[in-house]
Amino acid sequence: MNKLKTLLAAAALSFVGTTANAAVILTVESAGQMTTTQTGVTTVDFDDNTIGAYTTVPFKTDYEIYSAAISGQTAPPAGVTSNYLSVPNPKSSGTAAFGVGGYANYFGLFWGSIDAYNTLSFWKAGVLVESFTGIQVSPLVGNGNQTSDSSNRYINFFFDGGGFDQVQLESTQFAFETDNHSFGVVPEPSAIALFGLGILGLGFAVRRKRS
Repeated sequence: MNKLKTLLAAAALSFVGTTANAAVILTVESAGQMTTTQTGVTTVDFDDNTIGAYTTVPFKTDYEIYSAAISGQTAPPAGVTSNYLSVPNPKSSGTAAFGVGGYANYFGLFWGSIDAYNTLSFWKAGVLVESFTGIQVSPLVGNGNQTSDSSNRYINFFFDGGGFDQVQLESTQFAFETDNHSFGVVPEPSAIALFGLGILGLGFAVRRKRS
């Protein structure tokens, strides 16, 4: 039932990516939905000025937790009035990686001012599972707009037939801003793809094969 609610609330089912180990099903929540709709998952909202249940990964800690905008560097995702995570780019590239404490097959986040130079990637046992840039989360638009619903939205990633143990955020310019990360194990991700692909008007799906 929870998966059904997620799909009906989603603005679009926009991506089905394939890897050697898993399909990744991406859904976009309706405008105004700023937190996960999944139950039984762990959420990191940064409001206590920490990374919560995450663990850091050595040499990939280029992040800050802010409560406001810093001119020319970072701004909270649209509608966020509390702390948020920013992966800064003081020189040429900023990277932050977080362990989720084990296996997970679901990840969600509120992605602010989505940019083409933002990259979200998932790893398992040190091997890249899948990655998404800001222009690969269609129908959203990776143009860096700080106020538009089309570039500030909650996005869900469901892994079918595999999963991840680490999530990585990278930005090659100022900045990659997010909030309300959630991760965990959810049942039957494949049902989302089968159900979502059968719903008219919900959006579209693209299948990508990793070369």
